[in-house]
Amino acid sequence: MRYSNDLGVTFSAPVMVNAQPEPIYDRSENRPKLAIGTHGELYVSWSQSLARPWTGFVWFARSLDGGAHFSTPITVHVDRTEIGHAFDALAVDGKGRVVVAWIDKRDAEAASARKKPYLGAALYYSWSDDQGRTFAPERKLMDHSCDCCRIALARTPRGDIAAFFRGIFGDNIRDHAYAVLHADAQPNKVERATFDDWQIAACPRHGPGLAIASDGTRHVVWYVAKDTPTIWYGQLDPGHRPRHVQAIAGTGASHADVAVDGHTVWVAWNQVNAQGYTLMIRQSFDDGAHFDKPRSLASTAPSAGAPQLLLWRHRAYVAWNTAEGFRLLTVGEH
Repeated sequence: MRYSNDLGVTFSAPVMVNAQPEPIYDRSENRPKLAIGTHGELYVSWSQSLARPWTGFVWFARSLDGGAHFSTPITVHVDRTEIGHAFDALAVDGKGRVVVAWIDKRDAEAASARKKPYLGAALYYSWSDDQGRTFAPERKLMDHSCDCCRIALARTPRGDIAAFFRGIFGDNIRDHAYAVLHADAQPNKVERATFDDWQIAACPRHGPGLAIASDGTRHVVWYVAKDTPTIWYGQLDPGHRPRHVQAIAGTGASHADVAVDGHTVWVAWNQVNAQGYTLMIRQSFDDGAHFDKPRSLASTAPSAGAPQLLLWRHRAYVAWNTAEGFRLLTVGEH
């Protein structure tokens, strides 16, 4: 881990998170995650790659001294079977609880052993009430989630953590679902949230983005390639089709993220062509009703990671990691 006190111009010396080197399962959308607690705690989660192909454990470490030292990593889940536990997502709720969700193959493996059909994987999650020292036994949220699409987490105005993720409905319909991840005895309610009916017997490896406004509006972006590859924007109404749906970008666009502050909404994504990658942005000043024209923030010829939108003092930034180095780019303010 490194940090910057000057908005990405310079960075500190690196601090080791896991003292014992290990294979890190970081392909596709499975990067390590970082979250900050209510009192400045630093939390990190990642997927450890095991010897058997496509298997892993979700690991977690914390720092209570501003990142000077990290705890010995622990495995988040009780299940230790050599199966896929990966594509972890990390967030902190309004009560300071650490919430981790991940894609889990235990139910698919069990079905295979019984020679029963099972599409995709499942989505599990756990939480910690003691600043990440221990985690509750994991809870299954949904059977038949997509295998390798990232999970988007965001805090609701009530302080709960909500998840927006790609599920599998019917015969390989790869649409999205929404649920609040309850860290108590409340039952979870998972609802289908997009209705594109994209049927594909494979994982698109394009997870969605979720940002929840202070008034509770759930701004989302997601990728569909049913007819023409498209990044869509909309506002979730779980159980029904999203509202204010708009095509944000088309062919060559991928891995979008969304952020909201007040009445301003930002969407960032990678645009790829024969020359390389371009980081693109669009902005709305009226709660997502209309967006300005796409504009370029930066470009790179080699590979580029998925952009992340960040907010600081009502100003938006994009964190963009490329083969040429990490960049933090200013987007604007409202």
